[in-house]
Amino acid sequence: MSPRHCLPRLAACLAAIATAWAMPAGAQSERPLRILVGYPAGGTADLAARLVGDKLRETLNQNVVVENKPGAGGRLVMDYARTQPADGHTLVVANSAVMTIAPLVYRKLNYDIQRDFVPVAQAANFQLALAAGPGSPARTLKDYVAWLKAGPQNNSYASPALGSIPHFFGLMIGKQVGVEMLHVPFNGSAPLMSALVGGQVPASVDTLADLTETHRAGKVRVLATSGTQRSVALPDVPTFTELGYKGIEGEGRYGVLAPAGTPRPVLDKLNAAIVKAVQSPDLRDKFLKLGLEPATGTADAFSGVLKADAARWAPVVKASGYTGD
Repeated sequence: MSPRHCLPRLAACLAAIATAWAMPAGAQSERPLRILVGYPAGGTADLAARLVGDKLRETLNQNVVVENKPGAGGRLVMDYARTQPADGHTLVVANSAVMTIAPLVYRKLNYDIQRDFVPVAQAANFQLALAAGPGSPARTLKDYVAWLKAGPQNNSYASPALGSIPHFFGLMIGKQVGVEMLHVPFNGSAPLMSALVGGQVPASVDTLADLTETHRAGKVRVLATSGTQRSVALPDVPTFTELGYKGIEGEGRYGVLAPAGTPRPVLDKLNAAIVKAVQSPDLRDKFLKLGLEPATGTADAFSGVLKADAARWAPVVKASGYTGD
């Protein structure tokens, strides 16, 4: 069939999708909304997806199913999500690791973030943090820097994965304080935390959300956070900036993406529902307790944020010399 004869069918298909999403308020959609998550159940990404999903279920009057497809640091679900129909019934909750860092690090990536996906809405930002465990005597960032410089054997730090934002943020810390850091990668935050609490590694860089509870319990000490201002989750912990290290700043984020080709009316409806969810007081409080900072807006604004993130992290990744497979 010639391309000219395909156009009417394509137009009819898109119209049908848009019509299905333009149902009267209160009408029940027969098909569920699938929210894909590239990390195991119980983690921060999973909890965030389920909190948003609960709100979407109410707003859209539609069943919402969260599907966990962990693997390859979140990249596995992105490869799967890009193959799903662009009809507004499949979304993926993605973080900066897969939206920003992976495209900069991996030479062989099965998905193209700009070609295969379209931004729907930003959901939250998260700070990074440096924490010390029993393997280091440091109680403050000043103590830690002095301890680092006291001996080269003190320069190791752990992160949850090779090629992750914490990996590169740790290198950024080393550059700013004048110490060459030794990166010790783990396979996720859970084994990292066990090693940090057990004293097998002296320090770690991870998302603040993954360090908050152990800091509150007194098992580790979060020395500084990466935001422009103190986190609501840990207001007692200073930022690197306020401690005099203005070059140590950065944050990650969670957002919602859809397969490329999803009609704009569908995206607009989903965006409005997600914005409403993130702005609701109860979800905001739950996000803050997780160490997440609610942040949302239009799809176009989210697209601009992602472009700025790529520009922000590209020189950091390049300077590290690290490349994935």
